[in-house]
Amino acid sequence: MWGAIVGDIVGSAYERAGLKSVEFELFTGESRFTDDTVLTVAVADVLLSGREYAPALSDYGRRHFEAGFSSRFRSWILSSGKAWNDSWGNGSAMRVSPVGWAFETVEEVLAEAERSAAVSHGHPEGIRAARAVAASVFLARKGVDRRELAAFVEERCGYDLSRSLDAIRPTYRFSAAAAESVPEALCAFLESTDYEDALRKAVSLGGDADTQAAIAGAVAEAFYGAVPSSLKERARLYLTEDLLSVIDAFVARYGP
Repeated sequence: MWGAIVGDIVGSAYERAGLKSVEFELFTGESRFTDDTVLTVAVADVLLSGREYAPALSDYGRRHFEAGFSSRFRSWILSSGKAWNDSWGNGSAMRVSPVGWAFETVEEVLAEAERSAAVSHGHPEGIRAARAVAASVFLARKGVDRRELAAFVEERCGYDLSRSLDAIRPTYRFSAAAAESVPEALCAFLESTDYEDALRKAVSLGGDADTQAAIAGAVAEAFYGAVPSSLKERARLYLTEDLLSVIDAFVARYGP
């Protein structure tokens, strides 16, 4: 899950900036953890403790209410997860990466990803996005090559992952819609050469940089084996103790 968290912190300074380059500082004075990290940790907590998703996500959201949640999701948090459950946004995908580490079959991963999404992102696009990212993390950590991973996601989730970043980037703009941001983030991973390169390519789309870097980073961590220790140690400096305690417990149980 460090892959998603470091990606979130790196991308946070460039959200809505429209950056179209892989040349940028990874950590700046504007860097911070956002709602992507908060909810990723909440999902990890559920997998560790057996809590239900809605109260756990709401609890973490209340603790870190200023982390960058949308106004609609803030309403969901304050309603204790009862306000609505039909979002088609990419929030289900940005938080789901721990699911890809916690199960031993792809069908279990797909089912749990749907369960994690359904409490707030029950729209078919929200479900599809969570399933695609969780399955990608799982397949990557199991050593499946890029081509087979992409083929699985295309067949089971219906995303087109054949596009190149050079084709996507020139006209791409910010979108928090799952269908318009999750496949692009997965394309960034597919073109990457290492973990850091995956983050740089995701941010270079010029879109929802923190979320897309979190998604690409989550899959890249699983595929390349680890987040470089220098990036992980730098990211720890931005995090609060309640988040770090869950992250460390999750990594101790599930790896990598």
